[in-house]
Amino acid sequence: QVQLVESGGGLVQPGGSLRLSCAASGFTFSSRAMSWYRQIPGKERELVARISPFGGSREYADSVKSRFTISRDNAKSTVTLQMNSLKPEDTAVYYCKLKIGPTDYWGQGTQVTVSS
Repeated sequence: QVQLVESGGGLVQPGGSLRLSCAASGFTFSSRAMSWYRQIPGKERELVARISPFGGSREYADSVKSRFTISRDNAKSTVTLQMNSLKPEDTAVYYCKLKIGPTDYWGQGTQVTVSS
């Protein structure tokens, strides 16, 4: 059974940093692309970053380019999101996401709040 568990969220001041982690299990992690999404209450969930199975290809939303870095450790079945220079508009629930065929799998989410 697929399980995705996010951690690392919290409260941080503008300009600060956080590192989010997603622990994955129940599938062959190294063969799947992984993504981070975020959702602000009342707004549509949006793609933040995506990484290919071996980590050689990474894509980011324009709003986070140069500030966020997605990475993975296939030996540990984890995907991380390093977030630097955080802005109030980065405040959201962040989700780890996997797609297998027609099915999307989501973690429970972790709250990131950027505020002074």
